[in-house]
Amino acid sequence: MCGIAGFFSPTLTQSQDHLSQTVRSMAFAIRHRGPDDAGAWVDTSAGLALGHARLAILDLSAAGHQPMVGASDRYVIAFNGEIYNHLELRAELEQPGVEAPGPGGPEPLATDARAVWRGHSDTETLLAAIERWGLEQTLQKCVGMFALALWDRNLGHLTLARDRFGEKPLYYGWVGDVAGQGDGLGQSRTFVFGSELKALRAHPSFKNSISRPALAQYLRFTHVPAPLSIYEGIYKLPPGTSLRVDAAFASKTPSKATGGPVAFWTLVDAVQKGAREQMTDQVEAVDSLHHQLSEAVRLQSISDVPLGAFLSGGVDSSTIVALMQAQSTRPIQTFTVGFEEAGFDESPYAAAVAEHLGTDHHALLVTARETLDVIPKLPEMYDEPFADSSQIPTHLVCKSARQNVTVALSGDAGDELFGGYNRYSWGSRIWNKVGWIPPEQRQWLGVAVQGVSVSAWDALGRAVGKDRLGDRAHKLASRLLNAKNLDDVYWSLVTEWPGEDAMVKGLSRDESLDEMTAQRSEPPAGLTDAAERMMFRDALTYLPDDILCKVDRAAMSVSLETRVPFLDHRIAEFAWRLPLDMKIRGSETKWLLRQVLYQYVPRSLIERPKAGFGIPVGQWLRGPLRDWADALLDEARIRREGFFNPDPIRKAWGEHLSGQRDWTPRLWTVLMFQAWLEGQ
Repeated sequence: MCGIAGFFSPTLTQSQDHLSQTVRSMAFAIRHRGPDDAGAWVDTSAGLALGHARLAILDLSAAGHQPMVGASDRYVIAFNGEIYNHLELRAELEQPGVEAPGPGGPEPLATDARAVWRGHSDTETLLAAIERWGLEQTLQKCVGMFALALWDRNLGHLTLARDRFGEKPLYYGWVGDVAGQGDGLGQSRTFVFGSELKALRAHPSFKNSISRPALAQYLRFTHVPAPLSIYEGIYKLPPGTSLRVDAAFASKTPSKATGGPVAFWTLVDAVQKGAREQMTDQVEAVDSLHHQLSEAVRLQSISDVPLGAFLSGGVDSSTIVALMQAQSTRPIQTFTVGFEEAGFDESPYAAAVAEHLGTDHHALLVTARETLDVIPKLPEMYDEPFADSSQIPTHLVCKSARQNVTVALSGDAGDELFGGYNRYSWGSRIWNKVGWIPPEQRQWLGVAVQGVSVSAWDALGRAVGKDRLGDRAHKLASRLLNAKNLDDVYWSLVTEWPGEDAMVKGLSRDESLDEMTAQRSEPPAGLTDAAERMMFRDALTYLPDDILCKVDRAAMSVSLETRVPFLDHRIAEFAWRLPLDMKIRGSETKWLLRQVLYQYVPRSLIERPKAGFGIPVGQWLRGPLRDWADALLDEARIRREGFFNPDPIRKAWGEHLSGQRDWTPRLWTVLMFQAWLEGQ
């Protein structure tokens, strides 16, 4: 895996040395993503600079160096990712064909034109494909994960593109002059982009302020949702889109810029096509999933460096490992992490699956001290506030794996595609019990539930064998208090700080940003089942903005490439051809996926209550992390910094310390912002 960075400043006159030095400093800021090589390419007349930090996976030779210039000299690319079917694309490119690089390009070459290779990297394949078919058609043909920047020397424009599900990150935006300063027209602004915000901050003109609308969204979701970033004027390129940047676009302010990201693949299209081609034969569905997933694992196991897999012992990772081992002539390397704290160590489950499959298993048992030592590194690692506390064990397992391999496959996305999260199965059941109650009476019921103290509910819970009933009852009541339908229930389930607008001081709502985030997750009209609507929204938002972000930053901080076979887009499209009862059958989640897994692993090793990849952060906040948290949550400090209203924060902190409530996710969200802010 790699890191890319660059900028486009067509209205500024800069020397070649200055362009090169600036972009190299941007690439150097993300050298952890690519410690094997670094490169820069500049076009002085255009004010364009591309930078690259390389982690060599395919073609370890100098032939894979980037930025890479195409054979025709028209295109230059900085590429981060893997094109898993690049050998198939090469075979197609080696056949005679008409070169058709797109509108405004040179005349097509002769029909007997064939690609001539200098090396065997997928970057070279990608460039040759773009020269033959143009960028959009090439992206349609590609199976893989990527973020790229492509400079067209003939037309003088830059194109950014990101893979279908957002496995690889890509930020872009403007730095420099702001409206009301200088000439007032934004003509000295510079368009910048990069794999991480570190690269953009390394540009000498970066002075962008913290975005308060983004901060409000962060409090709600525990991550900054695309297309926002934590900085004003800087955005995440949405998954499955490309952005064309010419000189006029690059020099305008974001508010005045015309155009925007254009989709080359959408989940809406996949859902609608799946509804038209829905499968009904269960045997056929099992066989088809088995075949397609095996092929995805085969393609993603191609590597010129050591490769392994994460193994938690759950359905998703066990399925990926089982298929990998079935295709390998020797034991594959698998990795898991366990914890000393009782109730948080699931490593024995992974070990049992590994023993059955015959993998070369590595289990890291970490102490509380080793886990706590990761926390100060998180703000730098994640680059913008990010508050999924499983980021800690994810980093630890990545660090452990990197000691043995350079590439690791994961089981991520199985939940979103095949119906794995508990809310998909019990959300409808709970709503069916209370949704019929008129809204006014339901609100009264919620108030009544919350009117009984947590301690009183806990006493009742102990009498019937239910632990911490009070905290659960109060949280459930707050979720249902104002819900009008199951969509409202979903949003309440993924919301940590309700009333986040009142939490952020100086917040001025940008309706265009609200509209962008709302439109992004709106299910197609025909998707009427509540569970499927939840899966759709999770695949568009929670998956790229939380899960994939978490794994990418944790892995790249130690220069480990991760791959996600479930996100071969053909498998995602297949998943949306399945009726809901092939995903969720009664109380059993991921039914169809289990039928594939049980061909390799006995049910007895897998069937147990679903557990998250968690650590006892809540306990630590009352113990070894208390002084750290106290300092960050100090009321005077919060008022002085001027971002938050401290009253609800201090109230939650007091209730948590007393043991009255468990506010771990809420507090972790504030703490991760405070720790990030401290490092700015």
